[in-house]
Amino acid sequence: MGTMEMSGTRELRILDAAGLATAYAQAEYAVVLDGDALRLTVGQCADDLEAYWLAERYGFITAWNPRSVPQSDAANETANAALVARLDAIGAIRQPAHAFDREGQWREAGWLVADVDPGLLDLLGREFGQAGVLAWAFGEPVRLRMLMSRPLGADVAHVDWIEP
Repeated sequence: MGTMEMSGTRELRILDAAGLATAYAQAEYAVVLDGDALRLTVGQCADDLEAYWLAERYGFITAWNPRSVPQSDAANETANAALVARLDAIGAIRQPAHAFDREGQWREAGWLVADVDPGLLDLLGREFGQAGVLAWAFGEPVRLRMLMSRPLGADVAHVDWIEP
């Protein structure tokens, strides 16, 4: 999705952060609750989800493909298990969810969480090598939180740039 490279200090350097944010903002996100697949879209309210699953805050996080570099299924499952352990350790209420592109070329498993502080979600995203997470308050549009400095000229709607 974005062009990236690693420097010698394990610092993620995004060569096209604005393009990556655009791709994440255009992706689809979904969770299945009570047999119904509920879609989430950046910039839109999640009324259906919020009617099924009451909370003050919501978020989406994945541990798959850290630094947006494709990993094997085994590596992704290991990372996912570590994320589940961290979510359980903080007492996060969670539901399985996933992200995917509209063309069906890309899919990542993740977790929809309830009532996790956005700052903590940012920390977990960074811990698991993610470039972004979703977070929003009940009744508000879904927002993408890019976990990096805003690049010059980046003007992507409903995106917050969270400085490292």
